[in-house]
Amino acid sequence: MKNIAILGSTGSIGTQTLSIVDEKNDLNVVALSCGKNISLLEKQAKKYKPQIVCVTEEADAKILKEHLKDYDIEVVSGMDGLIEVATVKSADIVVTAIVGMIGIRPTIAAIEAGKDIALANKETLVCAGHIIMPLANEKNVKILPVDSEHSAIFQSLQGSNGATIEKILLTASGGPFRGKTYEELENVTVEDALKHPNWSMGKKITIDSATMINKGLEVMEAKWLFDVPISRIQVTVHPQSILHSAVEFEDGAIIGQMGTPDMRLPILYALYYPDRQPLSGDKLDLFDIGTLEFLKPDFETFFGLQLAFEAMNAGGNMPTVFNAANEKSVSLFLNKKISFLQIPEMIGSAMAELDYIKSPNLNDILATEKATYDFISTIL
Repeated sequence: MKNIAILGSTGSIGTQTLSIVDEKNDLNVVALSCGKNISLLEKQAKKYKPQIVCVTEEADAKILKEHLKDYDIEVVSGMDGLIEVATVKSADIVVTAIVGMIGIRPTIAAIEAGKDIALANKETLVCAGHIIMPLANEKNVKILPVDSEHSAIFQSLQGSNGATIEKILLTASGGPFRGKTYEELENVTVEDALKHPNWSMGKKITIDSATMINKGLEVMEAKWLFDVPISRIQVTVHPQSILHSAVEFEDGAIIGQMGTPDMRLPILYALYYPDRQPLSGDKLDLFDIGTLEFLKPDFETFFGLQLAFEAMNAGGNMPTVFNAANEKSVSLFLNKKISFLQIPEMIGSAMAELDYIKSPNLNDILATEKATYDFISTIL
């Protein structure tokens, strides 16, 4: 029996993780957290009976305590509560499915407590990879990627016996606006941007896919996960989302992982690594697919992707500026306060204006996040 804690259990990755729990008889949920969806968290708590659950607001925690009074479940709130969930003694692995930089501190706490990490919170490595990866090595903790692309790379490296990576081929669907010109994106609506052609994801990551900023964040994450320089990571637009990513080795061999666009597969692999388990659902039929396309990304139209490379090359706290500016801008776009193209524009402005810190510690990272949020608010 493997005991799991899930940070962000009511979101897309969290609910799909629980769907895997439903299929298996050897996974036990010991801790759950959510932001504001306490009604769903209540249903999950009553079904899976974890030891502890966490919500963001103390007021919501009081409501949840009342609703769960007949259950032996501890209810906590805030960052302290998140850290309690991430470090609960009985957990073997922590699924970090929470969205945003709020995931950094509980992930660090989980690693310090010796928990393996099924990593779906990319901001953790984007902003604090220089802290997270050495700490995981020190504590002998596994960082198991849940993003479909990083899981594909991770799977492709199995059995490579430390062979030199010549290049990582990081695939991107291109989102709903693949092939569009800059001018055609000027009047994009929120509804347009949320229509992803292949994947069912949360709103924030779906917008990130539409701007291709998500791929920039994944480039940063891959750099830390697989210890490769940015110059060896190539973004490849692959509209069918069948090859989830690949690795080219020094002998020219390219090994990749293919499958249907189903996030349960990388979640399952992370939970059971290094073993594979049966998974319900449709399997890939290459005869049905027929043709696979691979295209160069348009760095000019989707210039947020170019900014991501610039942020990672700059290093220091610049990836945090990039990420925080994106988080704030996407929120503004979803609330129809800014236009679609203002998302990368605001990121570029923040990167140009915010102070640079060469070797940021955790406090520097969190201070940079706040300074970036404040800056974005001043240029509305």
